Amino acid sequence: MKTQVAIIGGGPSGLLLARLLQTRGIESVVLERKTKAYVLGRIRAGVLEQGLVSLMEQAGCADRLHAEGIAHDGTLISYGDEMFRVNFTEHTGKPVMVYGQTEVTRDLYGGLEQSSAQIVFNAEDVVIHNAHTDKPHVTYVVDGKPNRINCEFVAGCDGFHGVSRQTIPIEVRREYEKVYPFGWLGILSETPPVNHELIYANSPRGFALCSMRNENLSRYYIQCSLNDKPENWSDDAFWHELKRRIPTDQADKLVTGPSIEKSIAPLRSFVTEPMRWGRLFLCGDAAHIVPPTGAKGLNTAASDVHYLFNGLRDYYENQSTNGIDKYSEKALARVWKAERFSWWFSSLMHSYPDQSEFDLKMQIAELEFLRSNRAAQQAMAENYVGLPY
Repeated sequence: MKTQVAIIGGGPSGLLLARLLQTRGIESVVLERKTKAYVLGRIRAGVLEQGLVSLMEQAGCADRLHAEGIAHDGTLISYGDEMFRVNFTEHTGKPVMVYGQTEVTRDLYGGLEQSSAQIVFNAEDVVIHNAHTDKPHVTYVVDGKPNRINCEFVAGCDGFHGVSRQTIPIEVRREYEKVYPFGWLGILSETPPVNHELIYANSPRGFALCSMRNENLSRYYIQCSLNDKPENWSDDAFWHELKRRIPTDQADKLVTGPSIEKSIAPLRSFVTEPMRWGRLFLCGDAAHIVPPTGAKGLNTAASDVHYLFNGLRDYYENQSTNGIDKYSEKALARVWKAERFSWWFSSLMHSYPDQSEFDLKMQIAELEFLRSNRAAQQAMAENYVGLPY
């Protein structure tokens, strides 16, 4: 098989890149290790920056997003029984869109399949060859049969545990990591959200987040130990603990119900540099991870796709290497800003095992400064809705 761009990974970043390339007549093949049903079964975040919304529009896959997505003009932040609102549209002129990552993926699959894109599922033993030359190729196995793709570029969109980052020699790449001493226990329930906007809660008992997918599907999280397990938490125990971490007036109107999904996610900050090696380009979780506080994971992957798509388009349409040559530099400049925001917001809202009384006082002072200071709120709003590409 021969194509212009081989894309490793059939999640949202790989699919978005494939669809954008398709709109410009640039050929690609997407290799996905799992089945389509497995990919669509992943439960992920659902707060979209306007940059990602614009990319979905550019890809021709935004109709359902605009019909079913919920625009949020702000968010709520609480500490104890105190709560205040940061108004995004007042400070930036832009909202965020609440729309599940699973739905983004579904829309992108739909757009690609309608136009007969090449997506290979159950692709195992993927190996990227000769990425440092101008003639890379990719080998993989499907149903026990070996296959090969000759290509001009490889886009590694295969996540933190994928093969793409590992293809870059260890002496070439440098990795930066912070592992947080807690996780998030999350549940999905077919209940109306407790509030029409997200609530980020700082509590002496630990962080909590009240989120949603739609008017009858809610997503809730509580900070937990890394050693904890979902089966240790009954639904009743989860709801009881959540109520203790959010303001009383919100807890009193919380509608509870059976969970339809329950899981624990560890938190880490991670960046690898560079994001390009020869003709291999890393996108999304293959290159960087952020803690979910602030919902930057999918959105930062989208900004990578923006830079890579425009670089490849410039190469094929104008015979210019300027965009691909500057890809890593441009992507990393924005990545580190997103990492900073996610680190700051996580530090502000969570309980840490080694916090002193002084640290706790500083955390509350920071929250009260954010509550009362317009410039601080504007800075938070600008980061939350998404810095420009």
